[in-house]
Amino acid sequence: MHRSVARLLALLLAAAVSCGFFVAAHARQLQPAHAAGASCLPRESDALLAFKQAVSDIYDNLASWQKRHKDCCRWRGVTCSNETGHVIELDIGRTYLFGKISPSLLSLEHLEYLNLNWTYLLGPDGTSLFPELLCSLSNLRHLDLSWTQFSGRLPAQLANLSNLEYLDLSNTNFSGRLPAQLANLSNFEYLDLSWTSLHGPNGRAPEFSSCKNLRHLDLRGTPLSGRVSPQFFNLSKLEYLDLSCTSMSGILTPQLGNLSNLRHLDLSSIQDIHTSDISWLTHLHFLEFLDMSDINLSGADVFLVANTIPSLKALILVSCSLPNASQLLTHVNLTKLEQLDLSSNYLGHRIETCWFWNLTSIKELTLDSTYLYGPFPDVLGGMISLQQLEFTNNGNSATITVDLKNLCDLEYLELDRSLASGNLTDFVMKLPQCSSSKLQYLSSNHNNMAGMLPNMVGHFTSLEYLYLYNNSITGAIPTGLVNCTSLQSVSLGLNQLSGQIPTLPRSLTEVDLSMNSLSGPLPSDFGAPDLTVLSLSSNYITGHVPRPICKLQNLVFLDLSRNMFVEEFPRCSSMPNLAFLYLSNNNFSGNFPPLLQKCSELTFLDLAMNKFDGALPVWIGDLVNLRFLQLNNNMFYGDIPANITSLVLLQQFSLASNNISGSIPSSLSKLIGMTLKHLPRLESRWTENRFQRLPVDILSVVMKQQELKFSGNAVIDMVSIDLSLNHLTGEIPDEITSLKGLLSLNLSWNHLGQKIPVKIGDMKSLESLDLSRNNISGEIPTSLSDLTYLSFLDLSYNNLAGRIPIGRQLDTLYAEDPSMYDGNNRLCGPTLQRNCSGSSPPEHGNQQRSENSYDQLMFFYIGLTSGFVVGLWLVFCAFLFKRAWRYAYFCLFDELCDRVYVIVVVTWGRINTKAAAG
Repeated sequence: MHRSVARLLALLLAAAVSCGFFVAAHARQLQPAHAAGASCLPRESDALLAFKQAVSDIYDNLASWQKRHKDCCRWRGVTCSNETGHVIELDIGRTYLFGKISPSLLSLEHLEYLNLNWTYLLGPDGTSLFPELLCSLSNLRHLDLSWTQFSGRLPAQLANLSNLEYLDLSNTNFSGRLPAQLANLSNFEYLDLSWTSLHGPNGRAPEFSSCKNLRHLDLRGTPLSGRVSPQFFNLSKLEYLDLSCTSMSGILTPQLGNLSNLRHLDLSSIQDIHTSDISWLTHLHFLEFLDMSDINLSGADVFLVANTIPSLKALILVSCSLPNASQLLTHVNLTKLEQLDLSSNYLGHRIETCWFWNLTSIKELTLDSTYLYGPFPDVLGGMISLQQLEFTNNGNSATITVDLKNLCDLEYLELDRSLASGNLTDFVMKLPQCSSSKLQYLSSNHNNMAGMLPNMVGHFTSLEYLYLYNNSITGAIPTGLVNCTSLQSVSLGLNQLSGQIPTLPRSLTEVDLSMNSLSGPLPSDFGAPDLTVLSLSSNYITGHVPRPICKLQNLVFLDLSRNMFVEEFPRCSSMPNLAFLYLSNNNFSGNFPPLLQKCSELTFLDLAMNKFDGALPVWIGDLVNLRFLQLNNNMFYGDIPANITSLVLLQQFSLASNNISGSIPSSLSKLIGMTLKHLPRLESRWTENRFQRLPVDILSVVMKQQELKFSGNAVIDMVSIDLSLNHLTGEIPDEITSLKGLLSLNLSWNHLGQKIPVKIGDMKSLESLDLSRNNISGEIPTSLSDLTYLSFLDLSYNNLAGRIPIGRQLDTLYAEDPSMYDGNNRLCGPTLQRNCSGSSPPEHGNQQRSENSYDQLMFFYIGLTSGFVVGLWLVFCAFLFKRAWRYAYFCLFDELCDRVYVIVVVTWGRINTKAAAG
């Protein structure tokens, strides 16, 4: 019995095994060979190769796409289905491809995922319009065209992608109205149209009421305006909503509370919006991120409402007109809050009264421009999760003495323009001293911190940025700084540091030690081979510049001005990246530095106030990027090179106080940088924004007979020429009047002659004009009165003649400075209260005629004088050769003398007789 049962079980097991093998074998017959093998479908492989053929892959990102590598499923960015082997994903974003999208993509009929972001592709027709062939890939679920060059309207055919779940068109040039059919794509889960010009009907928010599955909607930066439709609030599954930087109204309604699944809500920077009712926030129980910056919430109980949302991780309320942050919360529920930003709200109360200090979960705390004052509370030292603390621009009315040693996660600490006082040594000693300190950024600029920078700063091995500019720090630069092996940028300018500059950390790329009392020679080895910025201006550094400075091949900005350097600047072979060089106010000597011939990036050159001599090199015209050239107060001689006008970007040129002779180059119209009223942006490795970071005045211009200093963006707008105090001869070129962007022109103290250019009035931007102490003759052009911005004029000590032009601006200038016409004795007019012979002021048309009359009068006087001299010599020669004439002349002369003598004696006697009788 038992044996028969065992036999039966054995037969059943054998049958089951046989059946399993049969099913497996049948399945192997049905399964395509490529699914188990290593190759994809040849048709799709060829389609991908055709796509590659149509594009330019300059970074070789598609190198693996080779015909000999038959399995396209292993190519970069290509993913195939495990069941069918069809290509279902093509991810080639951020590959910077150029060219056209090949129609071969249509062969990828099963494609579900397509990412082309950050490419520079065009459609098959070579235009930037939306490539409509993509609308035929009906299986697409994910389409990303963000940061591409596509533009124009979206085609209605886009609605054919009925399976589309993810669409990202952000940061493109698409414009116009969204196709109405797009709102019917019920599978939509992710839609990003941010920073495009797309909009819904009548510029309003598009209707997405049919997109019941929509979870992510980003419309920031779009031109949306007007009130949103009530149906907009029916998107019950929405988790992410960003409407920032739009012009929508009516969005802050209680209906927002219907979007109860929201986790991310950004309503910042919506124009002209305010509210006092934000109670709807209490319905958003899952909200993690809330940004309502730039919304006026002065009448709302923001913190009380926020405290009812314990899920909040980020609360950003910048510029919300909040009255204070000292509101007492009986129980703080925001135990998950990691980011709190209350910047640009004038809170104006003591720091320690703020409600958030006991939130140990905070990682990022930003309180810029809140004008909180007083000491930081000790509880700050217990916020062990804190990674970033920003407390800048608070009126220098706070103090920080709290011990921060336990904040081991602190990475970023910025306190600029906020502290009233403090000892730097104590402050540094209380910073995190954990074995694995993460402090990367430390900035305490423009505070009143005194004391020394201690050597223990070298313990911060993760420190990358150290900014202590404009304090009262004393002592030497600590040698321990060299131990900061991650340090990239250090600014200790405008302090009272003394001693020599030590060897710097090798990792440094930017150094500012300007405006201190550093002395002694520079170190022979800077220690930082990758320096791009080195500013040592306004110290007492002596000696010569060591030749190893030539090794700093990455140097972009070098400022050694206002020191005591001597001798020649090193003859480096090249500094290819040098764009800004300041050597002014030293004792440098020698010729124009030959190094500069290979500095093709040079933008700003200042050699002023030194002892450079020799002639200006002809190759100076090859420095085509030069915009600021200051060579004044040196001993340069010779002519101004004619090809100086090849510097088409030049906008500031000073050669004052040298020994330059010859004439002013005539082709001045080539100086395009001086002809434009609005100058182009400074295209360089340092932009205008970098100028704002510079701590010193980087441009000095003698204008209106005073030295003016410019810094920051003011430098960009300065356009001037100063050739004063030289030996220039010839005339002022008429082409100078084409420099319509010129603000200041100074040609004083030269030997220039001829006339003032008739079209001087075309230089509409001129604010300062100094032509004094030359040999300029003729009349003052009447067009001078057209210079309505002119605030300084000096034409004194020339040979000008004729009537002074009439004009309110000129009259005002004369009232402020009556000496502006001195030394021109033949000028006349009501201004000088000196009558002119003519009854009417000269005009542009008859000015040449007046010049001709003046020349004829001069010719008459010269002829009269010559005739007198010639006649006198004829009489003298006659007396010399005719003895009888000579004898008669002297006899007559003696007789006249005798008669005069007798008359004088008789007259004198009579006077004495009358006096005695009286």
